[in-house]
Amino acid sequence: MDLNSFLDELTQKDGVSGYEANAADYIAEVFSPFVDETRTDNLGNLIFLKKGKSEHGPRILICAHMDEIGFMITKIEEKGFLRFTPLGGFDPRTLPGQEVRIYGKKIVEGIIGFKPPHLYEESKKNKGVEMDELFIDTGFSREVVDELIRPGSIAAIKRSFLTLLHNCRAGKTLDDRAGVAVLLQCAKELANLTHEANVYLVATVQEEVGTRGAVVAAYGLSPDLGIAVDVCHGDFPGAPDYEVSTLGKGPVVTSGPNIHPHMAEGLITAAEEYGLSYQKDVSPGPTGTDARAMQISRGGIPTGLLSVPLRYMHTSVELLDLQDVKIAGRLLAYFITRTDSGFVEGLSCL
Repeated sequence: MDLNSFLDELTQKDGVSGYEANAADYIAEVFSPFVDETRTDNLGNLIFLKKGKSEHGPRILICAHMDEIGFMITKIEEKGFLRFTPLGGFDPRTLPGQEVRIYGKKIVEGIIGFKPPHLYEESKKNKGVEMDELFIDTGFSREVVDELIRPGSIAAIKRSFLTLLHNCRAGKTLDDRAGVAVLLQCAKELANLTHEANVYLVATVQEEVGTRGAVVAAYGLSPDLGIAVDVCHGDFPGAPDYEVSTLGKGPVVTSGPNIHPHMAEGLITAAEEYGLSYQKDVSPGPTGTDARAMQISRGGIPTGLLSVPLRYMHTSVELLDLQDVKIAGRLLAYFITRTDSGFVEGLSCL
């Protein structure tokens, strides 16, 4: 399956943090021809093993989170309107008018509504909407809603996958289903390459609510080194150049205290050796990705971070360039072929 078709299908599999099973089932099905083992851990992380030449070779953990930001129903109003709280970092300004799917006794579709500006008092007309002003409208009466939905039900945004010009694609959950697609491309590349390392490709859960899946995966697998694959801010009008990366110019290699220097250098060296385009970024503190959880697991894991530039993060119209996804997968595969026991030993020398 090509990356475009994979992302098209995967972005339609709702998988709000803590409720990722729909996405996980599809990912497992697609990955199975390219890996040697598949299993799920106690938290729900989906773990694939691509064996190296020796069972005693280095153990590499590569994580990309499969969960998405979503909602939990908190209250059913008298006329059947649903109040909700976010699961993950939504900007309330992006939510009015969005379509949603609510997972009750059956899937119920609805829209996120709010008071029209015509009905606001003058002092509030030019201010942004607050989360507690929003509600979900299913069109059903209170009696019907009570039969189908309860407080605690999960809801996800409904949005089609869009094909745009110049390899660009847009839709929901590309943070970080794009990273899962990078893992798939890596697995495909490794099928034609020889490598000493044993590679654990992990689609993690609950990243958006605290990188919990990566904490469990890193502790359970105890790798020699790890790489998180996520997204970073892509370029758009009005954004400072130092805060964004350019779409179509390759994945982004991060440096900073969350990142082991030799890991960043190793990714850059692999990119240059194989003629792959890449970009650089710096993060002076915790990266807010699975890399943070991996780095401080057990006695400390040498960790790297590879990112795909993405515009409009945490909205339903996240936008990327498919070529960056493909190059990121190839870069990971070539980095893996260069990773041997000597490289692992060198990670302890700074």
